[in-house]
Amino acid sequence: MKFCLACQRPFTNTDWLCPACGQAPSGRGGFMAFAPALAEQNDGFNPDTFQRYAAVEAGHFWFIARNAILQDCMTRYFPVRQNILEIGCGTGFVLAGTRRIYPDAALSGSDIFTEGLEFAKQRVPTATLFQMDACAIPFRDEFDLIGSFDVLEHIEDDQAALVQMYQACQTGGGLILTVPQHRWLWSSTDDYAHHKRRYTRAELLERVTRAGFKVEYAGSFVALLLPVMLASRLLQKSADAADQMDAGFKIGKLANTLLGGVMKVERWLIACGISFPLGGSLLLVARKV
Repeated sequence: MKFCLACQRPFTNTDWLCPACGQAPSGRGGFMAFAPALAEQNDGFNPDTFQRYAAVEAGHFWFIARNAILQDCMTRYFPVRQNILEIGCGTGFVLAGTRRIYPDAALSGSDIFTEGLEFAKQRVPTATLFQMDACAIPFRDEFDLIGSFDVLEHIEDDQAALVQMYQACQTGGGLILTVPQHRWLWSSTDDYAHHKRRYTRAELLERVTRAGFKVEYAGSFVALLLPVMLASRLLQKSADAADQMDAGFKIGKLANTLLGGVMKVERWLIACGISFPLGGSLLLVARKV
């Protein structure tokens, strides 16, 4: 069900003109925009970063591994879904993988920045894409699966975003999240990426539960590579974060292959039921009951 952010009323029109107050979303960059001012008032994030991501995602071990783990998770916990939203879809790399899992589902993707949506449109032309604030989602009881991957850590009021996700989710529907984990891994790269926080498992569980969801799984990944990740973060203490980010994007072919091999082993272990207590990232699955 659509939800008017102006008058706070749900409606079922086929278009976005609210029958109660006559308001409709504006446009930005060729996409429907529900919070266009937010895209102009960001905290320093450079939308040109999307172009850099789009150039490396398909060949970079971390993006490939995360996609594979997410697809395993979707298949295991939500084998059949009809209406799916990814919040913060960026360039659409995960969204394209989601399309392969759910070829017949109605697929939607949102982001604060329409610059990323341009790439998502090329990757997933059948998806409905729009600009949106995760703390003001214009839907109620609409989606049977909502995903948000490495997005929540960018949101100042993450609890408000989780409540909005709960309200936009159908009863029986699901939520899949990934977030960066462990405060002791904080480095200049987190500053460069404009992260507000890294999570502990207990923190994320508490916030998701407080929003109304029932958590079904929470586990770490990038666990086998945690020593490598920690060493890299320690080296960044005396280096420029932007240079370190570039170095991570431009990883050599041999290193990329070796690290990718380790992540394949980790993916297999997770699929076998291993739940790692530590890892660079945290994966959570929850349901609205």
